[in-house]
Amino acid sequence: MKKLIIALLALSFHANAQVPYERLRNAAHERDNWLTYSGTYWSERYSALDQINKDNVDDLKVIWAYQMQPARNAGNGLVETTPIVVDGIMYVTEPPSTVTALDARSGKTLWTWSPNIPDEVKHIGFPRVNRGVAVLDDAVYVGTLDARLVSLDAATGAVRWDVEVGDNHIGFSLTLAPLAIKDKIIVGVSGAEAGVRGYVDAYDSATGELEWRFYTIPAPGDPGSETWQGDAWQTGGGSTWLTGSFDSELDLLYWTVGNPAPDWNGDVRPGDNLYSCSIIALRPDTGELQWHFQFTPHDTHDWDANQIPVLFDAEFNGEDRKIVALANRNAFFYLLDRETGEFLHGNEYSKQTWATGLDENGRPLVIPGSEPTYEGNLVWPSLQGATNWFSPSYNPETGQFFVATRLMGAIYYKSDVEYEEGEPFLGGGEQALSGDNASGAIRALDVMTGEQQWEFMLYSPPWAGVMATAGGVVFGGSNEGNIFALDADTGEPLWDFQSGGAVRTNPISFAVDGKQRIVSTGGSTLYVFGLE
Repeated sequence: MKKLIIALLALSFHANAQVPYERLRNAAHERDNWLTYSGTYWSERYSALDQINKDNVDDLKVIWAYQMQPARNAGNGLVETTPIVVDGIMYVTEPPSTVTALDARSGKTLWTWSPNIPDEVKHIGFPRVNRGVAVLDDAVYVGTLDARLVSLDAATGAVRWDVEVGDNHIGFSLTLAPLAIKDKIIVGVSGAEAGVRGYVDAYDSATGELEWRFYTIPAPGDPGSETWQGDAWQTGGGSTWLTGSFDSELDLLYWTVGNPAPDWNGDVRPGDNLYSCSIIALRPDTGELQWHFQFTPHDTHDWDANQIPVLFDAEFNGEDRKIVALANRNAFFYLLDRETGEFLHGNEYSKQTWATGLDENGRPLVIPGSEPTYEGNLVWPSLQGATNWFSPSYNPETGQFFVATRLMGAIYYKSDVEYEEGEPFLGGGEQALSGDNASGAIRALDVMTGEQQWEFMLYSPPWAGVMATAGGVVFGGSNEGNIFALDADTGEPLWDFQSGGAVRTNPISFAVDGKQRIVSTGGSTLYVFGLE
């Protein structure tokens, strides 16, 4: 009888775990679920649920909590997962690459799967993190710290296929949440600090077969190769370690690219170093490049462009435009035409001391003498940027763009460097300002102008993203362990919960049994909040 009950539960679970591509494409209409890393393919990280609003958010309480259990070799693993919620089932990742399915009503564990990751796994330049999964049809997809992509049965956690995306021995790793599009699973790689040559991959969702690969550092003869000299492209970096966005009508995939390598010594790689620190638009069926825009040519401050591209439609200068917005790590906010990559607008949104502004094509007007030096050179922002991997949020109803902002400078140092396979390939370093010389803020920007509407100051530079809701609330978190809610119109604090550990995740919202929930983490604990 017990086996029969388990079998029936598994069949019921299978029925509830069906997420065909059409559901993902129309995720904005599924208010009760959170189906992709950023909520929808357009990456607004916005919840249309309004049961929790600015009038009652102060009544939020913990409904349930889940204490994560880092794997044996998690080391300094940090919790940076964005949960996926599908029809009452929540899928989360735990450091370094574990996947767990939870009952979204109660937090009860349904199944858990952990990969066999060797103790000597390389993770050069980043902690042992995993930012989430993708779902498609009846499968869950996860990348692992040792650079594998794995397909799991959504009902049981059983492995369906397991493929190597990159060679971890030379520095490749996967830390991002994959993106499921049509019948493909799209992933990018970490590893620029080891001098790898980055790429974006697409795998067949059913078989794990590699469908295409786009290298972000062009080989000689490829478009963009003229921006490299000699053999520097072979160790050029350009990792792709954050989830992209997708426009199903234009059939364009938008992916952001990280820093060139070595990080702080640009003498060994003269030129603009495409497609590092860029956004690229690819055809998801073929991987063919349609356009690119480079935010920071010849970057020598480790200002990855690995931030979330947010898509929206609006009138710009009297013309209807399809737009992509991005708050960049280099402290500038950008609007681009997402059909062509044309630069539309850009402005400083956080303190920076390396450029006087942007020219008519969006290229930075670099201040002479702002490069790293052997003696050290103070520049704002720090290598961690004016923002980083954590998500912004866009409210399509109000036209507000919310971004967690880091206010920190650093003394940048340059050093000589030689490449050694599988070892750090940096060319310098930084000494970041701290204490009273560093802080943070949640800032609300007018998405069309980039002008600041309000800010909510934080004691230290944040590592957590934000989420706006139809209830007029913006949720965020701090290093000091506070999970908080702000009035979207004014930035005034409305609610605060002390979680007991640093908040390093992007909040989400879902509903179950007609009740809205808010999800965030503190330390290694995942909290689910509600009104009742």
